[in-house]
Amino acid sequence: MGAVAGGGRRFLALVIDLVMASLLTSLFIRPDYNDVAQMQSYNLWAVAVWAVITVLPVSIAGFTPGMAMCGVRVARLDGVALVGAWRALLRAVLTFLLIPAIVRNADGRGWHDRATNTVVLRTR
Repeated sequence: MGAVAGGGRRFLALVIDLVMASLLTSLFIRPDYNDVAQMQSYNLWAVAVWAVITVLPVSIAGFTPGMAMCGVRVARLDGVALVGAWRALLRAVLTFLLIPAIVRNADGRGWHDRATNTVVLRTR
């Protein structure tokens, strides 16, 4: 097993995924900063797009597009190759809540990793 990824790489990967979700959402919904209802709709769709580009790739490949760019991936601690859909979904929900992803223990794993028996590793 590789080294546990540091907070900087993990945060940068999250920011890349959030920006990507926003840009993809902008292809279908034009943000209008003067229209509160339009922006609420835009933000809800952006969260949905973020969930899709987070849950599907992590469950199948172990990384999001942002994680791939930053050289990190999610791995199960029990050695099974695929993270799986329920673990990826739970990790995404807990990441969305922020605190479970921010609070880490001595081994560098957040609450979301401990809840799903996963770890984020450096790949390069």
